[in-house]
Amino acid sequence: MMMNFASVPTLDLAMLGLLVLAWVASGWVSEQPPKSRPSVSWLMEDYRRDWMRTFVTRQPRIFDATLIDSLRQGTAFFASACMIAIGGGVAVIGNAAAVQRLADELPIGAGPDVALKMLPVIAFLANSLLKFVWAHRLFGYCSILMAAVPNDPADPIAFHRAGQAAEINITAAKSFNRGLRSIYFALAALGWLLGPWGLLAGTVLATGVLLRREFASHSRRVILAREP
Repeated sequence: MMMNFASVPTLDLAMLGLLVLAWVASGWVSEQPPKSRPSVSWLMEDYRRDWMRTFVTRQPRIFDATLIDSLRQGTAFFASACMIAIGGGVAVIGNAAAVQRLADELPIGAGPDVALKMLPVIAFLANSLLKFVWAHRLFGYCSILMAAVPNDPADPIAFHRAGQAAEINITAAKSFNRGLRSIYFALAALGWLLGPWGLLAGTVLATGVLLRREFASHSRRVILAREP
């Protein structure tokens, strides 16, 4: 099936633009929140630094090794899931005729071909895959830096090495969060199968869920309570 980009209606293009804008804006607000209302992602950066400072004096360090391995396994799981989802999306594009016949029976599904509508979904999933792969590698770097922290807390480089590990850990977490965010918007992009208004609804829903979890969730209130 040939994909005709010139046939995409203006309304659909506008909704696609809004989807991309919401994706970029939600990421920027989450990573650069106002000082008066920090996001969960921003708050967790301080906890990661606290973790590495505590790591210097913790003996033995088996818990820390297990935790960093768990973080790597999480990124590997999502990377594998994205690869499978991308394969499914490519399969739909390769055999879009059957799906297109079903879509043609739905008035709300009229518009561009199904194969064309799957492209934003695959693009978001591809971005997620790249972010998860990079996060996995960064968590690996973090584990090496942690292994380089001397066992003696009095060693002059102990806290310096721990600080380096903390910053790499934070960078890995940012990449992981960006991958998750792209998955949310890949799901939002599926709304285009229902037409431009379905795409709008998916965009609003994904953005609302992300912002609520970053700025108005119960977990955020718990994380804010740093002192007993």
